[in-house]
Formats: sequence, C-alpha cells, structure tokens
Amino acid sequence: MSALSDLDQRLLAALRTDGRAPITHLAERLGVSRATVTARMDALAARGVITGYTVRVREPAALGQVRAVSFIEVEGRTTDRVIRHLRGFEEIQALHTTNGGWDLVAEIVCRDLPAFDAVLRRLRGIEGVVNSETSLLLSSVLR
Repeated sequence: MSALSDLDQRLLAALRTDGRAPITHLAERLGVSRATVTARMDALAARGVITGYTVRVREPAALGQVRAVSFIEVEGRTTDRVIRHLRGFEEIQALHTTNGGWDLVAEIVCRDLPAFDAVLRRLRGIEGVVNSETSLLLSSVLR
C-alpha cells in the first residue's frame, strides 16, 4: 500500500474529529473542492484505508465503565494459544501483538471495578501467560 498524501492525512484527521461532517465542510476546512474530497474519500475506501463509518458514544468513564490497557507476556511459543483464549473475552475490545518486553497488548472495557478484577484474574490464569501489567485509562484527551 502506498503512503498517504498530506491531503489524505488531513482528511482522515478531519473525519476522526467528525465523521459526519458534510463534504462541503470538509472541502472548506481542507481548502480543496468538494469533488476532490469525494474522490479522496472514494480512493481511501477503495484502498481499504477507510473501512467504514461508525457512531461514537459518550466516553466509557461517563457511562460508568472501566477502561484499561493490559500488557501481556507469554511463555515460549504459546502466543497463538493465548490469543485464541483471549478472543473469548467479551471485555477485550482489541488485541495487538507487539515487540519489546511484552508480547500482547489488550484494550479492556468492563462495566465496573469488580468485573475488571474478574477479567484480570481470568487473564492471569490463562496457561502460557507469565506476566502482565495493566493500567486504567482515566480519560481520553485525543481519539
């Protein structure tokens, strides 16, 4: 996949801020024509950069939810097995492989602290998980 142009990056940033912004507003904000914005959005979708549009809801903390990021270290060649197990956790919103001292990074959302505690106990009880470090997300300053 080729690199994104400056215009593509600015367009994506504008869409992240307001995915429902009218094309005319985006064109004005970016200093280009409506046709250019439409063409760029179509091209980004065709390349698979834009995969869809979604609704954003109130911050999970405002809904009484607990959000966290968990860094997970796995033993030897057990990563695939641990990933298969973690896919069954409904509280895990995203799971990433990574490099460095940790093997996996999980984004967790729970209804409350007791549920969060239960998720951590389940996660740490998975055969192959040798260490984890979890941080609560207090507020989002950029999304």
